[in-house]
Amino acid sequence: MCATIADPPRAGAEAAPAAPAPKPAIEFRDVSKAFLTPSSRKVVLDRLTLTLPAGAKVGVLGRNGAGKSTLLGMVGGIVRPDLGEIRRHVPVSWPLGFSGSFHAELSGAQNIRFVARIYGLDTDALIAFVQEFAELGDFIYMPVRSYSSGMKARLAFGMSMGVAFDWYLVDEITAVGDAAFKRKSLAVFKARLRDAGLLMVSHSANTLRSYCDKGLVLENGKARYFEDLEEAIAVHEANLGAEVSPRAAARAARAERMAERAAARAARRARIEDLRTAPDGPAPERIGRLAPR
Repeated sequence: MCATIADPPRAGAEAAPAAPAPKPAIEFRDVSKAFLTPSSRKVVLDRLTLTLPAGAKVGVLGRNGAGKSTLLGMVGGIVRPDLGEIRRHVPVSWPLGFSGSFHAELSGAQNIRFVARIYGLDTDALIAFVQEFAELGDFIYMPVRSYSSGMKARLAFGMSMGVAFDWYLVDEITAVGDAAFKRKSLAVFKARLRDAGLLMVSHSANTLRSYCDKGLVLENGKARYFEDLEEAIAVHEANLGAEVSPRAAARAARAERMAERAAARAARRARIEDLRTAPDGPAPERIGRLAPR
């Protein structure tokens, strides 16, 4: 690519106004998070202060047990930080493809209707979108307990694509189903990302390169943000290269499992506490919108 030289400004000409700074989408303000294990205290984040601008595509890297999924859980409001606060200035999705919240005794349509009401959407329009996108046919009216794992995954992914968010959370999943459905899902997902931000966790550097241009590396409770994804990948690979023994890898994997269990217990306690203390009030604020077909 050839470089060009700009013409010098004419005398008396006004300087062009500076481009406005991107608006903040997600703010971490002095955020700390740790879990107690039988033998130690596992620090996931230690006083993180960071602003993610609107529309940024951020890949999250870290070794097993570094706290990547916990970070996504805190951004999504599932896991609470021990200290500090996370401010979300845009509508943020649930983790893409997450199906753990489906009520097994309700039909797919009833589960979709419940989600539509939470986000203030047209329930019939969202049901029609998911039914067509997930290719469930009349099974949409059957109890979710009768679904195969693949059908449940398509239902979850269809709902994730049916609500247009300004920021998406992805934890090691971008598509489900057979090859044709994967191609369709990835095409729709990439279309959603044209005007949205992304926080993606993946152990595959190539997957992150396909979707992200910035990076966030977690290591020993510290988070380092990089404007260049390739620099983040290089730092992460250097961190992995510093690990010298299989015993250390086993300890890290064990710590990750224990941290995930602790995070799940904390999330359950938080949901129970929210149900106990939630006052009666008006309908939920409309923070989502129905995605275009």
